[in-house]
Amino acid sequence: MSELEYLSVLNDEQKAAVVHSGSSLLILAGAGSGKTRVITTKIAYLIQQKNISPYKILAVTFTKKAAQEMKERAVKIEQNAQYCQIRTFHSFGSYFLRRYYAAANVDKNFTVYDDDDTVTLILKANPSITKKQATHYAHLISLAKDYCLLPDDPLLDSISSESFFRTVYEQYENRLRETGNVDFGDLILLPYLVLRDNENIRKSVHNQFKVIMVDEYQDSNVAQFKLLELLSGVKENSGTYVCVVGDDDQSIYKFRGAEVQNILNFQNMFPNTDVIKLEKNYRSTQEILSCAQYVVENNKGRLGKNLISARGKGKTPALVFLQTQDDETEFCADIILQSAKKGIPFSDWAILYRTNAQSLGFETEFMHKKIPYQVVGALKFYDREEVKDIISWLSFIVNPKDEISFRRIANKPARGLGEKSQDKIVEAGLGKSLLDQCKNISFSKKAKEATEEFVKLAESFISLLPDLMEDEKKKSLVESALLDENAEEEIETPAETEADETEKENSSYRNLSDYIKAIVKDSGLYEYYKEKDELFLTQKVLNLDELINSASSFSYSREGLLDFLDHVNLDRTLETEENSSTDKVTLITLHNTKGLEFKRVIITGMESGIFPRDGKDEADMEEERRLFYVGITRAMNELYFTSCATRKLYGHINYTNPSLFLNELDSKCLRVLGDVPEGFTLVKQPKQKQAKASLSEKYCKGAQVYHDDWGYGQIISAKVSDEGEYTVKVAFETGGIKTFMPEYQSHSLLVIE
Repeated sequence: MSELEYLSVLNDEQKAAVVHSGSSLLILAGAGSGKTRVITTKIAYLIQQKNISPYKILAVTFTKKAAQEMKERAVKIEQNAQYCQIRTFHSFGSYFLRRYYAAANVDKNFTVYDDDDTVTLILKANPSITKKQATHYAHLISLAKDYCLLPDDPLLDSISSESFFRTVYEQYENRLRETGNVDFGDLILLPYLVLRDNENIRKSVHNQFKVIMVDEYQDSNVAQFKLLELLSGVKENSGTYVCVVGDDDQSIYKFRGAEVQNILNFQNMFPNTDVIKLEKNYRSTQEILSCAQYVVENNKGRLGKNLISARGKGKTPALVFLQTQDDETEFCADIILQSAKKGIPFSDWAILYRTNAQSLGFETEFMHKKIPYQVVGALKFYDREEVKDIISWLSFIVNPKDEISFRRIANKPARGLGEKSQDKIVEAGLGKSLLDQCKNISFSKKAKEATEEFVKLAESFISLLPDLMEDEKKKSLVESALLDENAEEEIETPAETEADETEKENSSYRNLSDYIKAIVKDSGLYEYYKEKDELFLTQKVLNLDELINSASSFSYSREGLLDFLDHVNLDRTLETEENSSTDKVTLITLHNTKGLEFKRVIITGMESGIFPRDGKDEADMEEERRLFYVGITRAMNELYFTSCATRKLYGHINYTNPSLFLNELDSKCLRVLGDVPEGFTLVKQPKQKQAKASLSEKYCKGAQVYHDDWGYGQIISAKVSDEGEYTVKVAFETGGIKTFMPEYQSHSLLVIE
């Protein structure tokens, strides 16, 4: 392809970025601005027009798919681009270590250890610790390597202040070096150390690569930045041309180690850097981009740019206020079905949410209304490990003969009831109660203790579950006797039994959700998955909470539990009946939408505590806002936000407030539908009202409070007066409703955390 052809399709800013040369270049590429076209065209241009040897060009990105696409598109323009080094960061690290293995003190034929291998090696190096502890230390070691911190580094305490961590890390590293292999973190750390400590290799690399390009630079971590710094020789004036492409407004992977400061400080670290902004968006209409702009401009940590739509104006986005999360799922289903009647494909639609657990309501509603869907980036709700564990417990409680459920829960979390012991129990009497079999079989001391622990746990769960049918018969008999005035003799109310006492003790179980919540906790699975969440940054506990929520409408009884299991099994059946068509609605978390686009997007759960999540500091809040920005800019033609007045949490109804991000939108770019919450406004608030923001977050609608004179209560409304004063109304348990001004009365009106 000639220069004239491939440059003629670029806009002015894209062309300027492609032909730029000389000092380092930062390309600030807004969402949908054609950054992949720019970086691939630039590779071809450097080869064709600047006579740069393809062997001297290194281009790195973060996923294998992105690297492959980059290479394919560059080769289409210039065949010799196939000889460039176009790789992921970690693929480049592996390539580097294969070449300089001796300097890195690794075997020439090294293999890369995964997370499980790392845990195993830690255990071998430290036989005294448990697998659980080893998993914890493996996570910390991985984090330390992301920051280029070695066992003797004084800054290692910033990762963990545990005194034993340094010892574990050092012993692990010694053992790892003895094997000659590397772990995933080493693929960045070891090349950095080799370049830092070996001047000859450093000079050789500077001569090898005269152009270094980095895509998605906002996703780089500290170790990757340090590696880039040494590869480029910026401090040694090596003459290497460095070009990074990224969007500071789309840095959303801090939980994976990404450091937004890398792109914000690029101009300081690489002197005389030129900046070119790609602000023309080819994906979304201007109304959608305006929403994104109003939100993200509230962030202080950004370089700044304004997206302009190449497509012009379109349909005004809508903010829909709904009463409950069931109304939310119904609204989404109905709007999709209505559009389907007009011939709009299901695949045009995407439902976005903050956490995977929020998918359950949509999955259930879509299955019942026969709307085909796909869950992207996660298993369907009932296929998730933690959900299947609790369903197995519930199934075993109502049927102790259930072998499959028994095998799933008997030794989870591990209690010493291994597979051989389970086989012995099952084979002792097929078709019989496995709890009875546990009592009738002789075991070794360890297995016996484990079996007794399981039996005690299971029987306690069974004993806590009342039989609604018998209770109803008893109640009916008593009521009939009291109402029959012509009865010849009075029927006595049955005397209280030990079972009645048990029922009284568990009267706090208002519905089946409370019962399941107790099982989740007492089975040990809550702590088990909480630790997994902390180590691997998963959201398994949230999925357990959502399962608890889904049972809130079922009665606390054996019959209620059976109805709930029927409900679950029906949903599973509907899942298997789903057609294999590719025309499906996409259900996806906001994080997983990065790099994708959809014609019609609904961002759901726009409530404080849901999105943004609670307990965020300023830096975290800015990342949450960037995440919202990413979600908005996925939409091409239509955009909707939904916010609920109440939401089930832990099986109970909670009052919620609209997300503070919604207040950052402007009425000019938004239609508001439904019952607008009291005090909510889209108008930009005066400075004196903005000063009340911290009060509104603390003293929000639904918050539980305590007053010296009135006792306990709940905030039922909150608003800013015309004079700029923040006021709340509180309904107290005594029945009174009072108005307060928290700015002046916080000493007597305390929020209960």
